[in-house]
Amino acid sequence: MFSRHVTKDISAYCHGELSSEESKQFAEHIISCIKCRTKFEEIKLGIKLAEQLPKLSAPEHLWSELETLLDKQSGPQITQITNGGWSWQLKVAAAAVLLLVFGFGAWWFYHRRTPSQLTAQNEKPFWQVTRLDGTPRIGNEGISNNGQLAVGQWLETDGNSKAQIAVSSIGNVDIDENTRVRLLETHATEHRLELARGKMSARIWAPPRLFFVDTPSAVAADLGCAYTLEVDDQGASKLRVTSGWVALELRDRESMVPAGASCDTKPVIGPGTPYFEDSSAAFRSALEKVDFDPDQAARSAALTQMLNDARPRDTLTLWHLLTRVDGHDRVRVYEKMAALDPPPPGVTREGILRLDQKMLESWRDELKSTWMGVGKGVPKPIAEAYWRARNGLSRRLKELAPK
Repeated sequence: MFSRHVTKDISAYCHGELSSEESKQFAEHIISCIKCRTKFEEIKLGIKLAEQLPKLSAPEHLWSELETLLDKQSGPQITQITNGGWSWQLKVAAAAVLLLVFGFGAWWFYHRRTPSQLTAQNEKPFWQVTRLDGTPRIGNEGISNNGQLAVGQWLETDGNSKAQIAVSSIGNVDIDENTRVRLLETHATEHRLELARGKMSARIWAPPRLFFVDTPSAVAADLGCAYTLEVDDQGASKLRVTSGWVALELRDRESMVPAGASCDTKPVIGPGTPYFEDSSAAFRSALEKVDFDPDQAARSAALTQMLNDARPRDTLTLWHLLTRVDGHDRVRVYEKMAALDPPPPGVTREGILRLDQKMLESWRDELKSTWMGVGKGVPKPIAEAYWRARNGLSRRLKELAPK
C-alpha cells in the first residue's frame, strides 16, 4: 500500500468496502501522501455536495413522453445525426435522458450504504456495539452481547459495565464505566459522536477530519490517531493522545495535540493549551492558570513560572501561547522560544509578533522534529512514521508489563 498511490481505492474506502486492515493502510498512506490526500479531499467534497441534492421522483409520464419523442425522431432524423445535425427535439430528449441518468446516479450515490450501516427495521445508519462487561444500555434496553447504536441513540454504561463501538470501518471506541455517548452522524464524509460524560478511548485509522467527538467544551477532530477523552460532570474535559494528532476546537480557538501530549478544556472558554505530560509539575500548574485564571496579573505571574521551566520540547506549548497572549507577554514567549529553538530562515521576530500566519506555520513545521524527538532536518513523513512506530512500541510494552 505504501509503494503506490491509493486513489483508485478512495470510493471503496468512503463506502466501507475495504477490510479493516486495508482501511488502516489506506488511511496511513493518505496521511503521509499529499497527492492522494488532495484527491481524497476533492472526492469527499463531491460526496458532500451529492448529499445535499434534493430527493425527487421523476413524473410517471416522463418516460412515455420520451419514448414517443424518440419514436418520432427515428427515420429521417437519423440521417441528420449521421451528417452531424441534431434537431432541437432530439437535443431536448438527449438532455432529458442525461439529466435523468445524472439524477439517478446522484440518488444512488447518496443512498448507497453497506449492509453493516443499515438496520433492517428503519434503515437508519448504525454502529455495532459489543458488550465488554456488565450490562450497557442503548436507550432503555440492555445489551446482552451485541447491539446496534443508531443515529440519535444514546449508549450508557454504569459503574459495572463497559462496551466497545465499531466506528463504521475506520476504528473502534472503548466506552468506560459511567459514560454516556450518542451517535450523531455517520456517512462517507463524517463520523461523529457526542460524549456527554465519562471516558472513551478511540483507535482510528482514518484520513484527517473524518471522526469527531463533541463534548460540552470542545470538539475533538481526529487526525489519524489513538487517544482517550474524559468529560466530568461540569463539562470540562481532558484529552490524552497516545498516537498521531488530535485537534481540539471551539469557535476560532484550536489546539493541536500530538502523541505524548494532553490538553484540558473548560466550558465557555474551550480548549486550553497542549502540553507534554513529561513536563514539570510546576510548568503544568502554571499553564492551568495561564489558560483559565480570570485574573490577568495571576496569568502573567504564572507565565513567568512557565518560561523559567520550559524545555525545548515545551515549545509545543509556547507556540500555541503566541496567539493567546499579547503585548509584552507575547514578546517574552517569543524570546524564550527563540532561545530554546531559533526560528528558521524567513521567520522574523516582527512577523511572529504580528502573528503572520505563514511564519507561524513555518516555525511550527520546524519545531515538529523537536516535539517528535527526532533530529533536525529529518523529512516530515519519516519523522512522523518514526513517531508512530515509537508510540506503538511504547503502548505494546505497557500492555506486556506485569500488572
